Amino acid sequence: MSRHWQLIKIFYGASIAVQLEYRVNFVVNLIGSLLTAIGSLFGLSILIAGGSSLGGWNQTEAIVVVGVFTLMEGFMGVFLYPNLNKIGEGVRTGSMDFTLLKPLDAQFLISSRDVNILRVADLLIGVGLIVYASLKLSSVQSPGILIAVLLILAGFASIYSIWFMLCTTAFWWVGVENITELFWGFFRAGQFPVTAFPGWGRILFTFVIPVAFITTVPAEALIGRGKLETAIGALGVAVLLLIVSRLFWKFALKNYTSASS
Repeated sequence: MSRHWQLIKIFYGASIAVQLEYRVNFVVNLIGSLLTAIGSLFGLSILIAGGSSLGGWNQTEAIVVVGVFTLMEGFMGVFLYPNLNKIGEGVRTGSMDFTLLKPLDAQFLISSRDVNILRVADLLIGVGLIVYASLKLSSVQSPGILIAVLLILAGFASIYSIWFMLCTTAFWWVGVENITELFWGFFRAGQFPVTAFPGWGRILFTFVIPVAFITTVPAEALIGRGKLETAIGALGVAVLLLIVSRLFWKFALKNYTSASS
């Protein structure tokens, strides 16, 4: 394990050093992230106008969901996009062969080679929105905060697993960019509480695409609405997805014939 942490430090150090040469890009991305967050909050204010609620959530509570969504969005931008989306390129160009020949777990190498610090702004804005809304809610208590943190980590694991499996399909279909963009389109529904959707939407975003477990459930735990069975369900989904993604990766490797075949 210590060897893996050392490699992560080396990978991320090299990646950050390159990106720091273009610091203006960070400012541009920060402005873009702020505008995106403002747009989400503006849309939320329109939906919750005149003191009304959104699926039983008032405006301050709904901001927590937006914050968790923005945090997840930042996680994808910082860690997933610069790594997992290169699987297709590796299969297409043949560089995947060299990755598989290295004396380290290939999934680890593929998942941790790069980091995009230009998207760290999304992480900071997400945390800022969560803290801002939490300070205005008297229902936020220490136990709920601890459970919410655990569920957010589970959300990270769920997103990683789903994204990793989608990108792993590149072993059969090299052009997986459209698949990940399709998932991203569905995931954008996570910026609203799942109860804001009609019945079919709640089923879709809970049991088919587990967006509710990734954004709404951690927010519920934080504001004191969480249920034990729902939290356990979110943790179970994260563990199950991690296991399935690992098994799917092993299956994909067995069917990989390399670019030189």
